[in-house]
Formats: sequence, C-alpha cells, structure tokens
Amino acid sequence: MPGPMEGVKVVELGVWVAGPAAGGILSDWGADVVKIEPPGIGDPARTFQRMLGADLPFNPVFENDNRSKRSIVIDLSTERGKGLALELLDDADVFVTNVRQKALARLGLDSDSLLARNPRLVYGMITGYGLEGPDADRAAYDIAGFWARSGIAASLTSPGHHPPFQRGGMGDHNAGLAAAGAISAALFSREKTGKGQMVSTSLLREGIYTLSFDLSLAARFGVPLQVADRKSMGNPCINNYSDKDGRWFWIVGLEAERHWPPLARVAGHPEWIDDPRFATAADRAQNAAVLIAELDAIFATRTREEWSKVFDTEEDFWWAPVQTTEEVLADPQVLASGGLVAVPDGDGTTLLPATPCDFQGTPWAPRAMAPGHGEHSDEILRELGRSDDEIAALRAESIVA
Repeated sequence: MPGPMEGVKVVELGVWVAGPAAGGILSDWGADVVKIEPPGIGDPARTFQRMLGADLPFNPVFENDNRSKRSIVIDLSTERGKGLALELLDDADVFVTNVRQKALARLGLDSDSLLARNPRLVYGMITGYGLEGPDADRAAYDIAGFWARSGIAASLTSPGHHPPFQRGGMGDHNAGLAAAGAISAALFSREKTGKGQMVSTSLLREGIYTLSFDLSLAARFGVPLQVADRKSMGNPCINNYSDKDGRWFWIVGLEAERHWPPLARVAGHPEWIDDPRFATAADRAQNAAVLIAELDAIFATRTREEWSKVFDTEEDFWWAPVQTTEEVLADPQVLASGGLVAVPDGDGTTLLPATPCDFQGTPWAPRAMAPGHGEHSDEILRELGRSDDEIAALRAESIVA
C-alpha cells in the first residue's frame, strides 16, 4: 500500500515538530522523505526522550512525526556538506523546512537559490510569523505563534484566571497538515505547468485560521465574543455537564429549537418544553443560570454509562464523552476510524496516532519506525554515486556521520 505520494522525493530540513510533521504526513502518504540532520544530537526533537523527565526507553513524540523516513547526517556548516545537500535537492520534488529564513539563506538553501537550481522543486516553508513584516525572522514555538499571539489562549481564558496551557505540538501539527496540503496543491500545479514554486504557512496564520470563527465576527462587527462560562451559557443545549462520579460529557445541541425537546425529555422533565421560563431560545438564554443549575443537579444523579442509555433513546440528542487520553486509546470508534496505526517495528508493530487523511484508491500504510540518527547516511550517499571509499573519507572529515 504505497499511498498517493509514491515516487515523490522529499528532502526535509526540519527541527522539533512543525517541519517534521509536514514531512511525516508526506511520508505516511508514500513519499520517500530524506531527513537531513546535523551532527551531534541531530533533530532536537530527539531530546524529547530526556525532556519528558524520566529515563525512557522510547521517544514516541519523535517516532510519531518521523516514521518511514530516512536519516542522513550532514554538517551543513562545511562547503562539502552544503554541496551534498544541494545534490540531494537537485533531484528532489519537494523541500520542506521550518528552519528560519536567515539561517537558510546563509546555507544557500533559500527558496530563490534552490528554485534557480531546480525549477521543478516545490519549496515548502513553515515559519513562526510569516515571510514578511517586522517579526518575519523571529523565533517561535507553536505556543508563541499559534497559541498566544493568534488570540486562541486569550479566547479560552476566563476573567480572573490564567491562560490555559496548550498541549504539546497542537499548533505544530496543524501547521504541518496545512503545509502538506499546500505542497500537494503545488505538485498538482506542477503537473500542469512543469514549474515548481514556494509555498508557505506559519504558526500565526494557522492560529488565526483556527480562531477564524471569533476573528471573523470581531473583524466584521468590531467587538469580540465573550469567553464562554458554562454556568450561564446562552444555549444550555450546547454545554458540558458532569455525572455523579465527576466524569464530564458534552451536549452538542447547536440547533436550539430542534435539540431542546430531546434534552428536556432525557432530563426527565418533558413539561419544560412548554414551561414559560424555557419555551423559546430567548427564554432559555434569559434563564440559563437557573436551567443549567437544574440540569447539573439532575445529571449528577447517575453515571455517564447510565446516562448514555437514556441519551440513546432520543435520535436528536447529540452528545460526546469528555475522554481522557487513556479512554481515547481504548475507544473502539477511534480504532474503527483509523485513528491509530500499527507501525512495523522489528518482528512486531508499535501503535501510534495516525495522520488524519485516508485515500480509498491509493491507501497508505507506515513502512518503518523513525530512523536512527544517520541510519541511512551510507545508503543515501551511494544513491548520490559515492563509493565506499569516498563515504569513508567524508566520514573521516566529519562531513557526514
């Protein structure tokens, strides 16, 4: 099952998560992704194994974004090292990177230089804040560009509380997915025109798009949406509630008139449907605090499993459990939807999260676990025409490893 990107050659110069995530998606889709890493520790994401605070035998964070790739170690600070990278790129379809622009220019790996050498190249760039403007070359992890500066964190912060912490890599993986989509579109364009191009996304732009519901309203009307307060939600049909054991679930009755009668019935109060306090959406919004307090008391009388049986009696009652990571991994629907993938690992397999797209006609499957640092250096150098003696000389001079 080679995937839709079979035959596409990708060179990745990526660090931490966003760039490798884009390369990882293309690799899952069948591309041959050659990961250029520096000597020493290589991609700094390899240090997650220690950063997580224990003597861990595996590095799942790195493994998830780098499976099925090939790794070559090249010292790009040397002229011969840069020459090897350029040789790889001369025959590549795609270059993907999240290294800052100034650093790439110093290496001769900026878009103008590479597209002049290889006009068919699709140059995929992920930045923190974009290609232009005063902060174009400012360093940014996703918690800065995607989470904080885009407005997401503030939009989730209740008055008097500190901003919530983002989970690891949330913005990076979104930006990686956007980059993979842009690269795919550029490859499609190249099929028609014969010409490559630079495509780009940024952590900031991805954050803005993620928050575009709020931002479009603010841009159009000049006022922000208030931060949601579950105790006074204007539409109590779309809110979170807790069972008797403190386990949460979310009711998702977005269409107030359609979803209010089923909620009243499952709560055991069908008379509420015509109660003057709750009869219309406006009535429920005006009396939301009272209604939500009533629902809180009712839902706290049973377990989530007991409520699920009641909820399932109503076709138009829509809800979902608020699951822990352990519950997600055990959820049969997660497995049925392809949310986890078995990656070949020696004589067995290792289960990891899947990238989120499938292709019925060209299904993909992971081919291998993440490579060791420089695991494929010799193999890739031989593909560039280097003999064993030449490879040994390069290694002796610390140009490759």
